[in-house]
Amino acid sequence: MTAYEDSATFASAQAVQHRIDLLLIAGMVEDGARVLDVGCGTGQLLKLLEEKKNVDGRGIELSQSGVNFCVAKGLSVIQGDADHDLVNYPDLAFDYAILSQTLQATTRPKEVLQELLRIARHVIVSFPNFGHWRIRTQILFNGRMPVTWNLPEAWYETPNIHFCTIADFRELCDVAGARVERSFALSPNGRPLGSRVPAFMHNIVAQQAVFLLTAGDKG
Repeated sequence: MTAYEDSATFASAQAVQHRIDLLLIAGMVEDGARVLDVGCGTGQLLKLLEEKKNVDGRGIELSQSGVNFCVAKGLSVIQGDADHDLVNYPDLAFDYAILSQTLQATTRPKEVLQELLRIARHVIVSFPNFGHWRIRTQILFNGRMPVTWNLPEAWYETPNIHFCTIADFRELCDVAGARVERSFALSPNGRPLGSRVPAFMHNIVAQQAVFLLTAGDKG
């Protein structure tokens, strides 16, 4: 077991006031790292990383209200769009680029992931798993787009435009040239499934997933 897996699991058990995927992400990030949080929202993750990991943190957030909230916290956040603004960053400008619960809201997920792999040594992505069995049964028996605790908006109000399953994301990693270094599947109660659930079942029973990626070999 790696050091960041140890710390991520410990964090998830100790600080329930934070979103579980944020605690797992914090456990993957090295102390003092240069971090870009893309789609940082109100800055909860950036603040956590600055306080616990002493990172040099930067953020991009689409909404002006989110930017204002972050700046009021003393965070270095600018208004920007993951689909268009990542091209402005130089190669390997960061140690970690993080996309937390944002991938499904991007217009061009593959291009966004490729840009993140270009500008950072490590990329961390978390997303809701659209392959969870509750979602499958809602579609099968109700014939309607599902609403769950981590996908709470109706289809006509949600910002999510590219839902994916864990299996879909692994395929995207292959297409985008990303190597999966570590992945966590999260149960409905927000805890890592770990070895008690076989990996082939994760796409059915996990409600969220967190992936640590690096750029794969080119050519």
